[in-house]
Amino acid sequence: MRADLHDEFAAVSSSLVTMAKAVREAMRQAGVALLTADPTLATQVTLRDAEIDVLHRVVDDRVYELVALRRPVDTDLRMALTAFQVAADLDRMGDLAVHIARATLRRYPAAAAAAELTHLFRSMTTVADELSGKLVTALSDRDAKLAAQLDGDDDAMDRLHHELFAAMLRPDWPLGVEAAVDGALLGRYFERYADHAVNIGRHVVFLSTGTMTG
Repeated sequence: MRADLHDEFAAVSSSLVTMAKAVREAMRQAGVALLTADPTLATQVTLRDAEIDVLHRVVDDRVYELVALRRPVDTDLRMALTAFQVAADLDRMGDLAVHIARATLRRYPAAAAAAELTHLFRSMTTVADELSGKLVTALSDRDAKLAAQLDGDDDAMDRLHHELFAAMLRPDWPLGVEAAVDGALLGRYFERYADHAVNIGRHVVFLSTGTMTG
């Protein structure tokens, strides 16, 4: 790879790592806001999404320019396409954090998460943060081994999602349809957040090996 092209890819990679850190913090704040019914923190998440959107556009613009002007091939082209896909997944993860924050704002001053489900959403918030932390490191170090672990780590989120629906579908569920709908939507947001983290892990593996898993 030419030195100037290497520098340009390094700038793209740096933007992706910054984006991943912003997404992690957005979900961390969204989870806390949900669990504490904190409208101030939830509002911060919605405002922070503008930063993530800007970073997404920066990555897209750089990748388009690299492809159009530099005409990368082989590994360089793989790097460009991977960056484009990773940025899209990160942007979607940020959007999902915003969905959780907006659910908190919509139900305030009541809690969006029913008390009977709080322990599950607390665990989902923890798993999401662990996935995000591993994702930041995998992107920063381009660590294919660590990135590959995300697929298995997602099993914890899937189990929690199943537990959530089992709780809401019990015959003795006491809170009615509205609370169940809120719980289902929130659970879906957390599950999809984890799924996008897994997608990014697969892209990092592809970048290193040339093979897309899953």
